[in-house]
Amino acid sequence: MSWGTELWDQFDNLEKHTQWGIDILEKYIKFVKERTEIELSYAKQLRNLSKKYQPKKNSKEEEEYRYTACKAFLSTLNEMNDYAGQHEVISENMTSQITVELTRYVQDLKQERKSHFHEGRKAQQHIETCWKQLESSKRRFERDCKEADRAQQYFEKMDADINVTKADVEKARQQAQTRHQMAEDSKADYSLILQKFNQEQREYYYTHIPTIFQKIQEMEERRIVRVGESMKTYAEVDRQVIPIIGKCLDEIVKAAKSIDQKNDSQLVIEAYKSGFEPPGDIEFEDYTQPMKRTVSDNSLSNSRGEGKPELKFGGKSKGKLWPFIKKNKLSLKLGAAPEDFSNLPPEQRRKKLQQKVDELNKDIQKEMDQRDAITKMKDVYLKNPQMGDPASLDHKLTEVSQNIEKLRLEAQKFEAWLAEVEGRLPARSDQARRQSGMYDTQSPATVNNCAQDRESSPDGSYTEEQSQESEVKVLATDFDDEFDDEEPLPAIGTCKALYTFEGQNEGTISVVEGETLYVIEEDKGDGWTRIRRSEDEEGYVPTSYVEVYLDKNAKGAKTYI
Repeated sequence: MSWGTELWDQFDNLEKHTQWGIDILEKYIKFVKERTEIELSYAKQLRNLSKKYQPKKNSKEEEEYRYTACKAFLSTLNEMNDYAGQHEVISENMTSQITVELTRYVQDLKQERKSHFHEGRKAQQHIETCWKQLESSKRRFERDCKEADRAQQYFEKMDADINVTKADVEKARQQAQTRHQMAEDSKADYSLILQKFNQEQREYYYTHIPTIFQKIQEMEERRIVRVGESMKTYAEVDRQVIPIIGKCLDEIVKAAKSIDQKNDSQLVIEAYKSGFEPPGDIEFEDYTQPMKRTVSDNSLSNSRGEGKPELKFGGKSKGKLWPFIKKNKLSLKLGAAPEDFSNLPPEQRRKKLQQKVDELNKDIQKEMDQRDAITKMKDVYLKNPQMGDPASLDHKLTEVSQNIEKLRLEAQKFEAWLAEVEGRLPARSDQARRQSGMYDTQSPATVNNCAQDRESSPDGSYTEEQSQESEVKVLATDFDDEFDDEEPLPAIGTCKALYTFEGQNEGTISVVEGETLYVIEEDKGDGWTRIRRSEDEEGYVPTSYVEVYLDKNAKGAKTYI
């Protein structure tokens, strides 16, 4: 089966067919190129998606990823990033192994096709030239034969006519002979050219055209084979990344199986446990008896012993605040958390302080390593002065030592706070002792001192200024004063409302423009001033909403410059 023998007369159709084959190949190249662009775009979108849902560093969102479900999600994001990388590999391999190679092959194929068909056209032109020569020789031979016949007939006519002279007859005879000779020469020339054309024609149809068409056939078959190989490569490129993609999916499944709901529940306990005991029973206060009311017990003040003097403070009792409920809300509104985390419940405060101590210890270790490195470098400079000046490191060494000292002092401060919290938090075995009345050995003066030493700061947090002695005596009464009746704070001045303020949030109070009220606690830098309208109505207002007139003789009053 050869194009040269079967399609010897289909030169133009073969030319169209081979051009169509090149167009098909270029179309396939375009298809693969667009596939690589899609793979790159898909990989980019996957990476952006993974990056979008990655937790932000040093944010609250990053803390949430300690839960196993969030860790599994983070693992899924990382695996999707690797998954995207495999699609980039697909794009790169298809580009290098298919697109680039086929593009180069198409250029070579076009040159080869052009060469073959140029050779075929050249053979066509040669055979057409031979055919034209044959036709010209044939027409000349035909013309000469006709001329010889006419000359012969004219001679015979002249010879038969008795009226014609002998000279005219001889002339006609010579003319006829000349025409016959020319016809014979044309015949010989036509015969020679015909033989030559037949030979050229046989070579054209049985040698040149079959050879050229065979080359074109081989070229076309190579193109078809190359397309098939490219399609196999197309599939193999995808197949090569399947194991890695499978591993990515296996890791996602593994991460999903690692989710532990019990562990996450325990983490919730560790994150939000306050360390407080649930509130105890509230005693019945009998208003029908003409006797002094006792202070109600609560979760943070155990029951007093019978016959123990009652603890009462002068003035009208104020509304009681549950710890870290109302005041904590006000803390979020009025200012940032204090350095010692005293606005947090005991258990959470202990964790924060421990975390801070660990961070400071790491910083100290880092500075100490840097100091050791500088010291070693200085020793090297001392032994080899040509390497550097040892004195140039003294300033840096001093700076590092000062940093270490500062960090140590900071660590000691937080360790002291941590020891205070750990000493105040009851152990599990001591809870029964707390319930059995550890306050029996405390005097009223001690409790009163404890209540006075603690102040409620404007940001709603609890600050402790107790001595070590009172800490030992009052082990679990950090917030007893919030449940007991407190002595009203004395007025330290007056203020006039410059604007109307609607105190809709807890801990605030509403004022009307022009209203005069008492100042019981001045602005401590957080933008809020504590005022009182009557003995049982007080709260915070923005300092910018009032004009304050402090009594210089009042206790705790500050002089404004």
